[in-house]
Amino acid sequence: MAEHDLTKTIIPYLDRHLAFPLLAHLVETQLFPVEQVQAAQYELAKGTNMVDYAVSLFEQLYPDQEIPEEFSRKRERAVSTNERLQQEAQAVLDVIENPDVAQALRQDKNQNLTFLKDNYNVTLEQINALYNFGQFQYTYGNYSGAADYLYHFRVLSTDNELNTSAHWGKLASDILTGKWDTALEELNTLRDVVDSRSPSSLLTTPTEPAALAQLHSRTWLAHWSLFVYFNHPQGRTLLLETFLSPTYLNTIQTSCPWILRYLTAAAILSRKSAAGGSNASSRVRYSIREIVKVIQMEEYQYQDPVTSFLKELYVEFDFEAAQRQLTLAERVVTDDFFLGEFREEFLDNARYLISEAYCRIHQRIDIGDLSERLNLSRDEGEKWIVNLIRETRMGAEAKIDLEKNVIEIHRTALPVYQTVIEKTRGLAFRTQALGAGMLHSQQAVQSQSQPSVVDGAR
Repeated sequence: MAEHDLTKTIIPYLDRHLAFPLLAHLVETQLFPVEQVQAAQYELAKGTNMVDYAVSLFEQLYPDQEIPEEFSRKRERAVSTNERLQQEAQAVLDVIENPDVAQALRQDKNQNLTFLKDNYNVTLEQINALYNFGQFQYTYGNYSGAADYLYHFRVLSTDNELNTSAHWGKLASDILTGKWDTALEELNTLRDVVDSRSPSSLLTTPTEPAALAQLHSRTWLAHWSLFVYFNHPQGRTLLLETFLSPTYLNTIQTSCPWILRYLTAAAILSRKSAAGGSNASSRVRYSIREIVKVIQMEEYQYQDPVTSFLKELYVEFDFEAAQRQLTLAERVVTDDFFLGEFREEFLDNARYLISEAYCRIHQRIDIGDLSERLNLSRDEGEKWIVNLIRETRMGAEAKIDLEKNVIEIHRTALPVYQTVIEKTRGLAFRTQALGAGMLHSQQAVQSQSQPSVVDGAR
């Protein structure tokens, strides 16, 4: 299923160090020739200070060639630079790791800088040495050390631009060391920084408009967050909360529609939270409904078996097509770097969705026919359906007749007033949103119609 692999699409939005795990996964899946993947790894490694790793990749690619002399020179420069930066950074660390100093530091960074300068002659240049050494440790492949130095730098520094850069570096370091709780905290902090829209918080160039820079920063953050959301225990639910918010849903639709695969997968994987979790927000409970709408709107620019499965099931109500798409989606999920370990859970929840939709429109269901639609044998399907009815709310409505090998659904009709409530749910909110949108459009038209002030009239 190489045609559905997103590695080449995602890597341009990642730091080169975050791309290494994806390429290593491609070697395992063998979706592409190993030589091509190793060549890509080598090109990325050459841009880092991980000289030994680059040399090992060169030896795999060109076993008959001698190792270029440039690697030896680069290793010598890296070692000397590491020693110099370590000495510069250690002078600051010796001060701030002093227990007396740690107790004297306050929330006010300017006050801390004055205290350190007056009592320990610590200057801004010395504090910046923590950033320089942390950044070098990151390029060296020492991600744990990089996270520590960048954290200490951020506690003391008042440079907003370098602080934002340290945020990104700290997040990448936490991801690469597998510290998912810390990475989630860093991700939430960085998201708040990006959403604040201050120019120093964005991945921007001097000539780039702030709104466009914010869109680019959110696009990068959406890709980086996949590492956290598909490794943290609560990650799938948190992904739905974040990506279904208007700002990030707009970002996905505008600049990275392929993220819909992971949004769809997260909704399917969170089926139990959405179905029975009293603590789940309305955004999570109705996530599949919202995602199906987005899939319909964006299918002109992106679709794959995972998104097509929901479309066939909830838009076309074509159970045979949904079955075919689920078979393809299983292979896509298995080969996907982020989704691979959720294969069994994905299939189980997808089968539940098929069963729920199928039982909703039928009153008498042949178990063999439903098993076939779930890609299960008759015996496996019978066991799976029995467990499904026992564990879910279908148990009160569904009865199994083993002699006739059928399921009979006996539904109680909803009272009329309950039907009206369900139909009008959210009407007030939608009306308010429509009114606010019309008011915003009217204000924009009025502001454009006002004459602009020219320089000569000031």
